[in-house]
Amino acid sequence: MQTVASILWRRLDVPGHDACRLERNASAWQLDGASAFRAEDGRVAQLHYRVRCDLHWHAQWGTVRGWLGDSTVDLSITRDAQGRWKLNDEPVPDLSHCVDLDLGFTPATNLLQLRRLNLSKGEGADAPAAWIDLDGGSLGELMQRYERSGDNAYRYVAKRFDYEAVLGVTADGFVHDYPGLWVAET
Repeated sequence: MQTVASILWRRLDVPGHDACRLERNASAWQLDGASAFRAEDGRVAQLHYRVRCDLHWHAQWGTVRGWLGDSTVDLSITRDAQGRWKLNDEPVPDLSHCVDLDLGFTPATNLLQLRRLNLSKGEGADAPAAWIDLDGGSLGELMQRYERSGDNAYRYVAKRFDYEAVLGVTADGFVHDYPGLWVAET
């Protein structure tokens, strides 16, 4: 894998940081990162993650390893060629319409959706994603919508969390300004 870009974020809602790099080889894109933060309930977390996509930005697999409070986190997520998802080798039904994997504890995975959608100014699209719920140890659906409002800006809506904001994005596709949640360190 060859590094294409990297970024360091600081959390705004709780203490924490995340570092990520985007890599590529002849057949895949990959995000490789680490996140350390204090969860809203006070638990401290340290998580390493990796997400692999094909060259068209369709999720193939992901891993999340580390700890959250006194609990070990060791998750393996896969999506086969027919779109079937598995979490730790257990089938997860009703997600075959999702082509994206969203790791809710990091802004890194928004890059995958933005790259895949490749929206022009004024265009918008729904991007339902298979979303990791760390607290529940489960994989479920996260309905999201992106609308490109400028060269480096996207209106983003995630109704599940009652969240709506304009995201600032780098030329590489990383979100650098996630209002109220994350900001890139300079």
